[in-house]
Amino acid sequence: MLDKVIFYFFAAIAVGSALLMITRRSAVHSAIFLTTTLLATAGIFLQLRAEFLFIVQIILYVGGIMVLFIFVIMLVNLDVAAQQIQYSRQKWVALALALALAGQVGAMLWRAGKLPGQGLLVRGVPAAESLPPNAEAVARSLFGPYMLSFEIASLLLLVAMIGAVVMAKKKV
Repeated sequence: MLDKVIFYFFAAIAVGSALLMITRRSAVHSAIFLTTTLLATAGIFLQLRAEFLFIVQIILYVGGIMVLFIFVIMLVNLDVAAQQIQYSRQKWVALALALALAGQVGAMLWRAGKLPGQGLLVRGVPAAESLPPNAEAVARSLFGPYMLSFEIASLLLLVAMIGAVVMAKKKV
């Protein structure tokens, strides 16, 4: 019972902050709500006993990517760019896309009720205590057959970090 309460708590925070992120006009506020969404997702990973994904979510996405976003937001003058763009016809496009998405979600829910078995609600989910340790399995995969891919990703992140420092450095 407590697992469901914690899950719905983090899920509500994630969905609520995601909605606030896309409805705010200030880029800084949107970045803060994106950080909140990523932190709530990390909380869900922790509840699922995916400790490695929890730490990666915090360190890489919240710590690294959001710092880069904040650098870009602070370096680019977004207020001048926002005043120059006219949003006259975009409301109709947004409404059409929202209706299309709502139709797709409705069709998925309607079809799920006709599926054999349990539909969308899956009963009989194993308890978190019975699942194997996640961090060990991920470590075996990362440092086994996927070692080269892991190192290439780390080099790409290093290049992105150096690029952010160069962009943030003021010219003398």
